[in-house]
Amino acid sequence: MELALARVLHVLAVVLWIGGVAMVTTVLLPAVRRFKDPSEAVAFFEQIEGRFAWQSRITTLLAGVSGFYMLHLLGWERLFSAHYWWIHAMIAVWALFTLMLFVFEPLFLHRWFHARAAQAPRSTFQVIQGLHWGLLTISLVTVAGAVAGSHGWFWW
Repeated sequence: MELALARVLHVLAVVLWIGGVAMVTTVLLPAVRRFKDPSEAVAFFEQIEGRFAWQSRITTLLAGVSGFYMLHLLGWERLFSAHYWWIHAMIAVWALFTLMLFVFEPLFLHRWFHARAAQAPRSTFQVIQGLHWGLLTISLVTVAGAVAGSHGWFWW
């Protein structure tokens, strides 16, 4: 029962977290890049991204706690098997997003965005969208690998 509850919480957290990244990447950023007034684009993006950041922080924490709890229940030795490469990928993606949301953004990314957007808003949004596409791509590869691997498909 504990494992099932942890898995449900984990999947819900990942759906909200990575689904939100997909929405920002494929809908919000392209729409913001079409704004005619760069200052309006920056203000709108900041408002939406600020709300999403809290959702991401909460769901990233929930995914981490539930994921590590499942690993505890199922056995840490999975980390020593190549068959479970997707667990390493999940941990890496989780660590990257956790660092971005809790360390890099508060320490310097927020200031970098404002300084760069004030000078070159269009190219700043282009860079941000490129970074989001990279994060979304590695996230989706990881999700696909985790679903396949957790259902016994190891590709070798």
